[in-house]
Amino acid sequence: MRRRRGRDARRDGRHGVKLATVKIAGRQSWGIVTEEAFVDVGAALTARYADLRTAIAGGLAGVAEAEAGAQAYPLAEVEWLPVLPNPPKILCVGLNYETHRKETGRSEVAHPTIFARYANSQTGHLATIPVPKVSDNLDFEGELAIVIGKPGRYIPRAEALSHIAGYACYNDGSIRDYQRHTHQFTPGKNFPGTGAFGPWMMTPDEMGEIGPQAIRTRLNGEIVQEARFSDMIFDLARIVEYCSEFTELEVGDVIATGTPGGVGAKRTPPLWMRAGDVVEVEIEGLGTLRNPVAAET
Repeated sequence: MRRRRGRDARRDGRHGVKLATVKIAGRQSWGIVTEEAFVDVGAALTARYADLRTAIAGGLAGVAEAEAGAQAYPLAEVEWLPVLPNPPKILCVGLNYETHRKETGRSEVAHPTIFARYANSQTGHLATIPVPKVSDNLDFEGELAIVIGKPGRYIPRAEALSHIAGYACYNDGSIRDYQRHTHQFTPGKNFPGTGAFGPWMMTPDEMGEIGPQAIRTRLNGEIVQEARFSDMIFDLARIVEYCSEFTELEVGDVIATGTPGGVGAKRTPPLWMRAGDVVEVEIEGLGTLRNPVAAET
């Protein structure tokens, strides 16, 4: 099949890009996603950047120049991986929409509720999310994820957004009975392959101001969650500011910023994801993360 050069699909002069990590031609790489192709910038810059995380740390210097001559592949040939397979940390914000706080019966709080995921709990766009052998309480949580592009500690709120390298769709898949075994969320949030992240991250100059965009989760085509980012209890600047108070944020850290109301656990009867289902997280202006669901093997 004839390969298209990356620059052919991008002649509008914009600086913003969609960046992804994939498997292509039997190897892992990273690059730019256009409407029709994956442009393998990682292969062109392999001597300079080991992966997307190191490219972000380098300010994506040289990426635009490399794109012009990089090999491009049809998107159908790509196996999508988590946008960042190796983040130093994955921090998740709980109860960050009023609709979700109310459906859980939780009290109002003065500070964001934070828990952590592990990198090996993630999966990519179009990859199967497994229903674990030990539970059938697999729930959906559509979220906006932010990727940290500049490290910092005690980041002032006024500077917080400048530390964000990009935005992505996230599905914080949760095993509810394990989440409720104790007061700690960790077990229910870290089953392998339950945290879908992708298909790509979009740089801030491409995404625009965060607030008016809608986020929707669909299960088998039916909308089960819907909100706007302006509905967040703690906005992105406050989340970055707060997280940087208790930990040093590093390049490549991922922060999932919370889910709206409508989760399956709070429905009557509960709406769990089952083998054969398809779950989607759509963010206006960003894209759609889609995953089939299957029984764990």
